[in-house]
Amino acid sequence: IHLKIMMTKKSISASRVSLILFLCQMITALEVPLDLSQPPTITQQSPKDYIVDPRENIVIQCEAKGKPPPSFSWTRNGTHFDIDKDARVTVKPNSGTLVINIMNGGKTEAYEGVYQCTARNERGAAISNNIVIRPSRSPLWTKEKVEPKHVREGDPLVLHCSPPVGLPPPIIFWMDNSFQRLPQNERVSQGLNGDLYFSNVKPEDTREDYICYARFNHTQTIQQKQPISVKVFSMDSLNETISANLSDTDFYGAKPLTERRPTLLTPVGSTSNKVELRGNVLLLECIAEGLPTPVIRWIKEGGELPINRTFFENFKKTLKIIEVSEADSGKYKCVARNPLGSTHHTITVTVKAAPYWITAPRNLVLSPGEDGTLICRANGNPKPNISWLTNGVPIAIAPEDPSRKVDGDTIIFSDVQERSSAVYQCNASNEYGYLLANAFVNVLAEPPRILTPANKLYQVIANNPALLDCAFFGSPVPEIEWFKGVKGSILRGDLYVFHDNGTLEIPVAQKDSTGTYTCVARNKLGKVQNEVHLEVKDPTMIIKQPEYKIIQRGGQVSFECTIKHDPTLIPTIMWLKDNGELPDDERFIIHKDSLAIMNVTDKDDGTYTCVANTTLDSVSASAVLTVVDRPNPPFDLELTDQLERSIQLSWIPGYDNNSPITNFVIEYEDGMHEPGVWHYQAEVRGTQTTVQLKLSPYVNYSFRVIAVNEIGRSQPSEASEQYLTKAAKPDENPSGVQGIGSEPDNLVIIWEPLKGFQSNGPGLQYKVSWRQKDVGDEWTSVIVANVSKYIVSGTPTFVPYEIKVQALNDLGYAPEPAEVIGHSGEDLPMVAPGNVQVHIVNSTLAKVHWDPVPLKTVRGHLQGYRIYYWKVQSLSKRRRRHVEKKILTFSGNKTHGMLPGLEPYSSYKLNVRVVNGKGEGPASPDKLFKTPEGVPSAPSFLKITNPTLDSLTLEWGPPTHPNGVLIAYTLKFQPINSTHELGPLVEIRIPANETSLILSNLNYSTRYKFYFYAQTSVGAGSQITEEAVTIMDEAGILPPAVGAGKAMASRQVDIATQGWFIGLMCAVALLILILLIVCFIRRNKGGKYPVKEKEDAHADPEIQPMKEDDGTFGEYSDAEDHKPLKKGSRTPSDRTVKKEDSDDSLVDYGEGVNGQFNEDGSFIGQYSGKKEKEPAEGNESSEAPSPVNAMNSFV
Repeated sequence: IHLKIMMTKKSISASRVSLILFLCQMITALEVPLDLSQPPTITQQSPKDYIVDPRENIVIQCEAKGKPPPSFSWTRNGTHFDIDKDARVTVKPNSGTLVINIMNGGKTEAYEGVYQCTARNERGAAISNNIVIRPSRSPLWTKEKVEPKHVREGDPLVLHCSPPVGLPPPIIFWMDNSFQRLPQNERVSQGLNGDLYFSNVKPEDTREDYICYARFNHTQTIQQKQPISVKVFSMDSLNETISANLSDTDFYGAKPLTERRPTLLTPVGSTSNKVELRGNVLLLECIAEGLPTPVIRWIKEGGELPINRTFFENFKKTLKIIEVSEADSGKYKCVARNPLGSTHHTITVTVKAAPYWITAPRNLVLSPGEDGTLICRANGNPKPNISWLTNGVPIAIAPEDPSRKVDGDTIIFSDVQERSSAVYQCNASNEYGYLLANAFVNVLAEPPRILTPANKLYQVIANNPALLDCAFFGSPVPEIEWFKGVKGSILRGDLYVFHDNGTLEIPVAQKDSTGTYTCVARNKLGKVQNEVHLEVKDPTMIIKQPEYKIIQRGGQVSFECTIKHDPTLIPTIMWLKDNGELPDDERFIIHKDSLAIMNVTDKDDGTYTCVANTTLDSVSASAVLTVVDRPNPPFDLELTDQLERSIQLSWIPGYDNNSPITNFVIEYEDGMHEPGVWHYQAEVRGTQTTVQLKLSPYVNYSFRVIAVNEIGRSQPSEASEQYLTKAAKPDENPSGVQGIGSEPDNLVIIWEPLKGFQSNGPGLQYKVSWRQKDVGDEWTSVIVANVSKYIVSGTPTFVPYEIKVQALNDLGYAPEPAEVIGHSGEDLPMVAPGNVQVHIVNSTLAKVHWDPVPLKTVRGHLQGYRIYYWKVQSLSKRRRRHVEKKILTFSGNKTHGMLPGLEPYSSYKLNVRVVNGKGEGPASPDKLFKTPEGVPSAPSFLKITNPTLDSLTLEWGPPTHPNGVLIAYTLKFQPINSTHELGPLVEIRIPANETSLILSNLNYSTRYKFYFYAQTSVGAGSQITEEAVTIMDEAGILPPAVGAGKAMASRQVDIATQGWFIGLMCAVALLILILLIVCFIRRNKGGKYPVKEKEDAHADPEIQPMKEDDGTFGEYSDAEDHKPLKKGSRTPSDRTVKKEDSDDSLVDYGEGVNGQFNEDGSFIGQYSGKKEKEPAEGNESSEAPSPVNAMNSFV
């Protein structure tokens, strides 16, 4: 599958049309207008050698033109042919063509001869060629007695045709009585003379109907020779009776059936000569006999056979060279060769030539007093003789003209007068033919005339040549000039080409070439001009070409073709398939800019071409559609080389549907054991069509082949013939042998039974053998059939056994099987692990140790140890709750394990049990242990109520999980100024039994951030944060607090009823309104508050990243001493879990039931929860509160 896009472009105004126009203009320039006096010119005549059908009228053509119109006369065999005296001969009106009526009783033979036509008027006479009239002939074969041919096998034979001589010569071919052509090859072939040559005969050449036919195309008749009978005798089959009845003369040839070197049947001898005329086809022939059949090779002595003109025909027995020239003369050698030797023949070729033109004379138009020449030059081999005639009379006896002088092949005219007008004939002849040409001399005095129609419009495509016609006539010959536009100057220079016939050529026309052009013709007798118009159009282009497509059979495909064209031209779009019309099928849908093909079939494969035509140009673009599909199924499956354990399968691939076959899949069916079920057998490359297949005994095989390509798999081929292999002993034993006890006192032996074709024969059974390992017992065996399990009862509990299973059938046993180790049934373990010890690692992790149980007491496969543990009570909460036991399993013979996820400050119990395949053993005595205190969880809530001018009330709930004895609460808070920066940090320690606090001496109209957490003796727990705002100062004269104040209750004077206060508040309100407007304007001009800092300042502590060391927030706290950060500092968190002090590996963690442990017992959770971030300290002094923030606090 590769991209194939072809684009061609043609311009009607260019190249091809230009050449035609140019030639036509040249001819027009030489022709005299028919309204002017001129000598006759022969325009049409019959061929020189004119073979006519004797059953039809004879028509001898002779047409001519001239002014005045010429009259016609004929000669026959050199004398005048009086047409009026023969009633069968008539002349066509206004013509010189003769019609001889043969169909009403006339005989063609009476009109055989050489005819010549003369056309004459007052200015001269033109003559035709000598026209030789001969009737065609198709004679019958002369009657002859054709003797049968008796020939020995291996001898040569020639059957002669000898056709009758016809006119023209007939075409020869050999057929039988059923009109079927006889097959030809290197051994049997037809010669140029029509004879049938046998290099050596074979018995199959015996037949009675070798018939030579001659077809005469001119009369459409076929003549038949008498059938020839050929009898080929094999020397081995001749007996004495046949030999006695045949004489030696009855045999064609007398050599026995032995191999022999070649000899030539034609041509005879070692050399020959051949003459051929220039321009004809040279045919050289060599036919040889010999046994084995010889092969022919051609060489040219002293040179090479001409390239592109040399062809070999008739199984290289004929050398054909077309369009021969004198350079092809020389010696050609044919060499016939077989394994016993060779022979050769040399043909000397001489190429002669009938006369051919070098310069034929052309009509000459002169004005009185002018000079001119007629030239007649021809060549040939031998060199032709040149002779001149004037008005059909040899120039030597014609009336003298003082203005002419004959100089060999040239006639020179000087100072011609009107009486010098005549028709001159040039005859060039040699022994192989002649040439005759008429050329007139016409003496005229005529002013210029332009023959091109006035105001003719020419349209061309840009960047193509433009040819503007100015056909003219005048005597003397006028001079031609071209102008552009009304007042344009004469055109000159490299941009234009001026032809002798008056044509103006613009080699590369551009848009600015558009306009009116004027042609002016002038001679001494006058001047004339003519205007023509040129329009240059934009070329038609395909801007969206069709693209190469690969489509699967049954799909649909679309080819696009979008064109751009000159707006004044009307394009038509046509689609072609493989350069022909689209199929007449409704599946092909043509849209404006595309072609769609629905439900694609194989026949749609090919090249699709979009052709856009206008009246001036044509452009096309092509793309290839390749239809692909899954391959056709292979066929003609054949089985060969059939052996007991192998066979060769061969097949013929089906059509690949344009997608190469990558591989073949071979499947087989076992008609004896699994009829109708096909199994994979083998797979081979797509280039392979045979495969050697391995077979199993006692299988009735059928095979089929599936071809695969990139599209998919073919349908399976037809099944091959069946092949039944002989039975044999099994080659293999069952697989998957195991010994597993289902009860404490048995041994269950299981295996994977053999498939049907693996049995290798009838009577498939299994010999099952077992013995206890390492006790020296003899094998115990049993033979079973049609099962895949055997149970041995009465075995000791969980002891090892040696087991083997062997296949056998009616022909014997399979090879000795391999032994496997199995165990009898398991029972529950008998004892519990002892010396259980618990080591507390930290408040959430404990390590358990135990002593392993003796393996004998396990009574099965030791799978591991299982720890049951449960929480008895929390030491900080006296109430008991529902006991939930948890289980961890430690695989293998482990003696310790880790218990993660414990709750701090709690009492736990645990026990340990051993586990085998049967189940758990008894539990160890319960072991009680306690976890130490830990850090508490965050307080359950923090609420801030009752905001006043300088105070806030805080209420909280104790931690949900105190994880120990609470000793205190810590409160930290700091203000947030108008730019959302954090102010100085204040810390207060609160007794553990408190649940509320009133903070006083706070700044009015200020937002505060609070951080609150509980503590045990171990340390601080997770913190909770909250924000609140004090209300706006009603008096407006209280100074802001600068230092850190203490938490205390405060009484305040109510001045809201004072008159001066009310007036002051109104002034403050007006000032705030003005400030709000100013801030709003500044904010709209680009002032942005720091979004990141605001988000950090108001972030929910539950989702903040924690620092590694103490769980505090990186944005606000220092890693060492919890000092507040300076404004703008940022510390990223890496979310890394701190490593605990325990050195225990993660493999010590058991398999939990809460999803936090892997199957191998490894713990994947964290030991401690996340902490809230510590508060951060801002600048040492707080900025004055912003009125904007004050207003925001009320929102």
